[in-house]
Amino acid sequence: MLPPELPPLPALTRAESEFIDCWLEVVDQLGRINPARATRTYGALRAAQALAVRAAALRDALALMHARGENELHTPTLARALRVLDGERRAARITVPPESTS
Repeated sequence: MLPPELPPLPALTRAESEFIDCWLEVVDQLGRINPARATRTYGALRAAQALAVRAAALRDALALMHARGENELHTPTLARALRVLDGERRAARITVPPESTS
């Protein structure tokens, strides 16, 4: 049996696609660093090092959008793209998990 087909990504400019990809990479690194979830200092250190590179790429993607005259973020479209790319689950790794009741 095949897995369910994902909904298609909304139409994005190349700069918007880069923005979304970079944002998700930053979120992934922050999730790896999250002190409420991380288990190893070395892994968190590596994620923190990668975060600086990913944040610079995110900055560059936004600067490119601005330079091209893309001055508005089309929030509903970008949110749809994030949902298709599993952004909700990935962003949830940044939060503090609920306190266990054991």
